[in-house]
Amino acid sequence: MAINLEKGQRINLEKESGGAKQFRIGLGWDARATDGTDFDLDACAAMLQENGKAASSSDIIYFNNLSSACGGLIHQGDNLTGDGDGDDEVINVDLSKVPESVQKIVFAAAIYKAGERSQNFGQVQNAFIRAVNLGNNEEVIRYDLSEDYSVNTAVTFGELYRHNGEWKFNATGEGHKMEVGELLNSFL
Repeated sequence: MAINLEKGQRINLEKESGGAKQFRIGLGWDARATDGTDFDLDACAAMLQENGKAASSSDIIYFNNLSSACGGLIHQGDNLTGDGDGDDEVINVDLSKVPESVQKIVFAAAIYKAGERSQNFGQVQNAFIRAVNLGNNEEVIRYDLSEDYSVNTAVTFGELYRHNGEWKFNATGEGHKMEVGELLNSFL
């Protein structure tokens, strides 16, 4: 049974998953009624050092960089429309491969060409992030974004972080006014 998190809630992911190290991090969303232009949300993950920045651009995983050099993060591909049920984009995480220097892994999504298309997260509904244990395919945690992000074009959904040698998850739900490239650059 998955634990449903609220914004700001933290949980020990390793403890709740029985010590699992491999997870499918799924991000999902649905577009509300629009002018017919597809919503292309792009999920990304960034492995951050103690200083809050990625050591290099190869530590930022997204549609143009599908795998980290360490093999700890692997993006399963870009979903251009978000159609269908369930996870729209997936990033597989193997915590056993993440270097010790990485203190946090941030998961976010930005609307592709948001400014050009006059789109924002206020036009998105049913957005969520979830962690599924790859060992038994059980959903461990889920965080449904319930706020109105009508002025935001990117959202940090959540983050995995190290605390006393264990991986924990924080449901952040933090909105940003930035395009995909700006979001990715903010991690450097």
